[in-house]
Amino acid sequence: MLRRAAVTRWRPHVSASARDWRARHQRPQCGCARAQFGQSHMIAVEFWEVISDEHGIDPTGTYRGESDLQLERMNVYYNEATGGKFVPRAILVDLEPSTMDSVRSGPFGHLFRPDNFVFGRSGASNNWAKGHYTEGAELADSVMDVVRKEAEGCDCLQGFQLIHSLGGGTGAGMGTLILNKIREEYPDRMMLSFSIIPSPKVSDTVVEPYNATLSIHHLIENTDETFCIDNEALHDICFRTLKLTSPTYGDLNHLISATMSGVTTCLRFPGQLNADLRKLAVNMVPFPRLHFFVPGFAPLTSRGTQPYRALTVPELTKQMFDAKNMMAACDPRHGRYLTVAAVFRGRMSMKEVDEQMLNIQNKNSPYFVEWIPNNVKTAVCDIPPRGLRMAATFIGNTTAIQELFKRIGEQFSAMFRRKAFLHWYTGEGMDEVEFTEAEADMLDLIAEYQYYQEVQVNEGAQYYVDEVDDDEES
Repeated sequence: MLRRAAVTRWRPHVSASARDWRARHQRPQCGCARAQFGQSHMIAVEFWEVISDEHGIDPTGTYRGESDLQLERMNVYYNEATGGKFVPRAILVDLEPSTMDSVRSGPFGHLFRPDNFVFGRSGASNNWAKGHYTEGAELADSVMDVVRKEAEGCDCLQGFQLIHSLGGGTGAGMGTLILNKIREEYPDRMMLSFSIIPSPKVSDTVVEPYNATLSIHHLIENTDETFCIDNEALHDICFRTLKLTSPTYGDLNHLISATMSGVTTCLRFPGQLNADLRKLAVNMVPFPRLHFFVPGFAPLTSRGTQPYRALTVPELTKQMFDAKNMMAACDPRHGRYLTVAAVFRGRMSMKEVDEQMLNIQNKNSPYFVEWIPNNVKTAVCDIPPRGLRMAATFIGNTTAIQELFKRIGEQFSAMFRRKAFLHWYTGEGMDEVEFTEAEADMLDLIAEYQYYQEVQVNEGAQYYVDEVDDDEES
């Protein structure tokens, strides 16, 4: 049961602007709690830097902005502390202290609440079982205590956002453990995850296919929306589009944080056409299991070509749907879009936005399923990102994402057939049956995407799982 906190009362020693703002905005606001695991902290910190800048908050948590719009929905992601300091509603979790130390020593290290750093000492050693069953399980109660505390600080909790990697031990193993526990305790809240998927060619760890497959099994059941991002697709964007010769992880993280900022912009700022996390899910997820999205961002332009390109709604729309700008290693031209969401930011004509989105659907109709007639959700927020006149965030639910799952599944099968590395997992108390179930669940997901890619509008098709059950009975 969700417990509600009392509406924030006036405290002494706050700035005049914050005091005036609070007097004008006493109505409850929907809030989100954000949990970040393992090596994904650098992405999460970059996200907090981006939205703090957009809201006029400096690295100490003090408001330095110039517009009331920055303050209007501040409490969606921030709690207000004594003295007018704004504190992110973030929970930072790791099984080793080193990443926490790097966050604390960074420029925004003092922005986060010290109690919300939850960490172990031994690490997960890239082992999903350690994160999920042994080391992670010992830390789970401490994490859930912080989650409850942050949830109770919201007037109206809309949901949770999780940032984690599927290739390692902490983000994959412990991330899915906490995901399960939050889902159990808050079953009616939205659950959103930004999941870093193993890349096709660049691999950080040998046992990535095991960790990713075991994690996807839990993401299928326990998230409402999962944004799939992989480092290789981001590297390609940096090389091909941004023309960076040697992109750093900082460059990749900035791309991800720009996308995450765009997805959450309608929660944080007013606009002509709003979309929150629940509206997004209702319009993007036609069937419960098919909630894995490919994100993108526009404009992406190299410094040298910026003066030669116009920043217009047609240009943003064209770049949004460009396969080269997708942040996951799958080609949408190999599948069909079930649904699409586009979040535009900046001052623009709604009529022009609608015309361009209709135009792109008409020109590319073979790439959209015809049995969902109006399958593009559009949102427009008046506030552009810092340094841009307008921008757009793309979210695609495409059947081509099965390429990503097929690749992981093939790598998983190659190792599991020979039982390679399995002793590290069974040694932590896991059973081989869990691997078999996870593989079967992912294969079912691939088959489901393929089924809805091929089905026609006049076939009178039933729901995919029902057809499978009928076949089994016969």
